Amino acid sequence: MPAVPSSIIEPLWAQFSVLIPPVVDTHPLGCHRPRVADRIVFDKLVQVLVLGASYAKIADGTCSATTIRTRRDEWISAGLFTQLEQIALEAYDRIVGLDLGDLSVDGCIVKAPCGGEAAGKSPVDRGKQGTKRSVLVDGGGVPLACVSAPANRHDSVFLRPTLEKLGRFEHRFGVGLPDQITVHLDAGYDSKATRALLEELDCQSVISIKGEPLQAGARWVVERTNSWHNRGFKKLHLCTEVRTRVIDAFIALAGAIITTRRLIRTAWTTHRWNTRPPRRP
Repeated sequence: MPAVPSSIIEPLWAQFSVLIPPVVDTHPLGCHRPRVADRIVFDKLVQVLVLGASYAKIADGTCSATTIRTRRDEWISAGLFTQLEQIALEAYDRIVGLDLGDLSVDGCIVKAPCGGEAAGKSPVDRGKQGTKRSVLVDGGGVPLACVSAPANRHDSVFLRPTLEKLGRFEHRFGVGLPDQITVHLDAGYDSKATRALLEELDCQSVISIKGEPLQAGARWVVERTNSWHNRGFKKLHLCTEVRTRVIDAFIALAGAIITTRRLIRTAWTTHRWNTRPPRRP
């Protein structure tokens, strides 16, 4: 069984293949081994992301672990995973529409047994190494941006860089976005500094009050998105990558898969196309 259904992986690959820059062969004799097809490496990376297995476990006769890592780094340097996620978001916005008027931000801590640039002592795991993801979602739970950091950093520290990632929809924050934006946060963000930041960014806020019973409100969608990340992508649930750029690339690829899945699920009842799955995803 494939790691991701063909109804999702095929449109993603169709977009991703267009982004791959042409390969310039610089070998002086031109007698090296044939280059492994990009589609094979892309499928292997999706398997690594979804199954959480090591590159050596995923490698086989068609593609070695070294080739997977090398091609992955080439694509990261070219910014392909970020572009793919952006294309998926733009497609969702055109067909369904992103709810940018109500945003939710929350942090999620996962294990990072290998340590690395985005690892620190986890306050919820007896001081073991952990990584934190600060996730921004729209009103429907579609992931818009994510910032990875050590687990021992407070959520509120990453609120500004997480919100400022909205600037990739336009060149700067506030351009092309709704005039009125409401940010929903949990009690961990209940501070004067947070409210001052949101006022600076001209955003309204709905923040849970410390010491009071659980106030879910409209913020529950970000908790669901964190669950999609952890339960659907084992590489994000148990982060074994050391470099932040690789972690961010896998998060972007996971975001593209989630957004495409939500797009197909929503458009299944409103649109028709040749490769439309027989059952609603």
